[in-house]
Formats: sequence, structure tokens, C-alpha cells
Amino acid sequence: MAELKGLRDDVYRRPLATALKRLAIGPGWRCVDVGAGGGDVSVALAEVVGHTGRVYSVDSDPLARDEVARAAAAHSQVIAITQAGEDLVLPEPVDLAFCRFLLLHVFDPAVVLRRMADAVKPDGWVVAQEPITSAGRIDGSPMQMPDARHPDIGAFLPALARDAGLELVDAWAEAPAGVGPGAVASYLETLTGVDPGNDSIVLPPLVTVVGRRRSPG
Repeated sequence: MAELKGLRDDVYRRPLATALKRLAIGPGWRCVDVGAGGGDVSVALAEVVGHTGRVYSVDSDPLARDEVARAAAAHSQVIAITQAGEDLVLPEPVDLAFCRFLLLHVFDPAVVLRRMADAVKPDGWVVAQEPITSAGRIDGSPMQMPDARHPDIGAFLPALARDAGLELVDAWAEAPAGVGPGAVASYLETLTGVDPGNDSIVLPPLVTVVGRRRSPG
């Protein structure tokens, strides 16, 4: 699992960097990384918000707490919490609630997004990044992710953000691609168990939605 996450963070690095740049996130921000897994995104956020900021690293798997502790050993501002996204409750309102590759696995994506929207301050940000799995291609054939509850949740993400009461500020999709050996092929082989060889690969596009919680009145 750690190998899979590391490869995923590599091939989908640009959408994350683009989203954080779009928000001009900086020192002192309070953030929550929902579905944090091993904490790679939590650490990336911690490096941006600095020691005056705080990052809540939330995951439903109790084992993730140990992974986050190892990944964030040098970042005291990272606080690991074992909690399902549907039950998200934080000690304080945050400036940014973030999730990536989470909503495709949860029981009710709409509930999780509403919880994230409730967790941020008025005028705070919610950023969700989710795939459209069937739009990925291996040698021209559609990809499949049978273990995901909502494999094409990215296609519905803008509407879900709107329905969660968020102002839709921006949305876009990016799909890493490659052919032959490299990070894209390694990620695909780790994910599916199939060596793509020299076939052309287009990984599932990752849809990013940037939403803002409206101020009262």
C-alpha cells in the first residue's frame, strides 16, 4: 500500500500543486486532510503552513495513525485522528478541507463533502480530487476499478460540491499519460497487477473541484 501511495503521489503530483497554488495557501493556515492514508498530502500541507499552522490528518483506518506519525515525524503541527469522513468533527474550524482518492471508496460521497464543508470557516475552502476511472485507457481499452464503490465519482464532483452548499470557484481535470517504463507504468502495474509493457497508457483523469463556503448573509 505504501508503494502504491508513493507512486500515486508521484504521477498525480501536479494536480495537487496546482490546487494549492490556486488557493495561495500559506503560513498559519489550519487544514484537514480527509482520508489521509500514509500522510503524504498531510506532510505537503504541513510544509506550506509552517509551525504556526496546523494539519489534521484524518483516516478511518487506525493503522494510518502510525503511518502518519512516521511520515510527519519532523512536523509537530500534524495531528493524526482516526475518524471516518462521514463522521468528520474537528476541534476547530479550518481554512481548508482536502480529500483525494477518497470519495470513490466511501459509502456516501455527498455526506462526506457536506461534512468537509461544515468543517471549514466561512469563506474557507474545500478541495476534492477524484478520478473518472473508466476514462483511463490501456492500449485504447477502458480501465476498470472493481473494488471502488464509485469508480467514476469525478464526473459528478462539481454537482456534489454545489449540492454541499459550496460556491464552485474552479474545476478541471488532468490525466497523466505515458508509454514504456516509468512512473505511470509502475503505478498502473502496482494498481492492477498487470504489466502494461510498451502499451500506451492514459491514467484516469483526476477531477479537481475548488469550492468555497459562503459567508452567512
